[in-house]
Amino acid sequence: MTDSSRRSRFSMPQDWIVLAWIVFMHVGALAGIFTFSWKALGVCVFLWWLTGGIGICLGFHRYFTHRSFTTSRPVEYFLAVMGCLAGEAGPISWVAAHRYHHTYSDTDKDPHSPLKGFLWAHFTWLFGREDVLAKSDSCKRFTPDMAKDPFLVWLDKFHMLPAAVLAGVLVVLGGWPFLVWGMFVRSVLVYHSTWFVNSASHIWGYRSFQTQEMSRNNWWVALLSFGEGWHNNHHAFQRSARHGMRWWEVDLTYRTIQLLWALGLASDIHLPIRTSANRVTVPVADFDVRSRLLLKKAVGEV
Repeated sequence: MTDSSRRSRFSMPQDWIVLAWIVFMHVGALAGIFTFSWKALGVCVFLWWLTGGIGICLGFHRYFTHRSFTTSRPVEYFLAVMGCLAGEAGPISWVAAHRYHHTYSDTDKDPHSPLKGFLWAHFTWLFGREDVLAKSDSCKRFTPDMAKDPFLVWLDKFHMLPAAVLAGVLVVLGGWPFLVWGMFVRSVLVYHSTWFVNSASHIWGYRSFQTQEMSRNNWWVALLSFGEGWHNNHHAFQRSARHGMRWWEVDLTYRTIQLLWALGLASDIHLPIRTSANRVTVPVADFDVRSRLLLKKAVGEV
């Protein structure tokens, strides 16, 4: 991508709105220095897990994007709302961009490939996301399963509404400290922990499987993102609900899915076929083919 094309894309009005929002959230997070309290910190950590771990990692990613498990409609809608609270996008827009990434991982069509630089993969791609998707394929083409649901369509359009409600609740419960730590500081933590999956986990770490892109397993990204940092494992087995394959690859999101199963709230959990703790019986290349077919079926290509 040339500098001129980047400048042209960056000149779009929606890009400036995204930039202004990201700057606003980071500046607001600095107010945490003057509003610290242990209660506010506790609210921040809890909402980091609820919006980032449950909303984005478990909801938007493993459930909506890859359909790693099955759940009821009420739980599905709950996950969609929690994902909106993260402030990254509506459920349909987020899933469309991520399915697009898996279809064209680390190629010129990948919206956030590190081939265009670390910062581009980390967050500056967001300034041109809608342009990337609009020039390539419509959002509905990549999310036909979600575009048929009136509630998800409405929520995608008004995805900032849940966050506005949460902000009001935080002010009522704890004033400015709760608002600053529960919205601004927490949002910045969620942003960067998920953005590192796109950037750091495609640059640094080890590869357990010879996939056709640059994905890496990165332990510190996995800790920040509730297990999403075992990214090479994920690209090898895209529909798997479990990303941490070895005993020491901690995957809190998968443990949460197991808890949902124990409570009767999740079923049809997809996992790689295994004969031991460290041996996968399905050849990686063979599984890649089937994984791509599953993804193509989800986006209506076959």
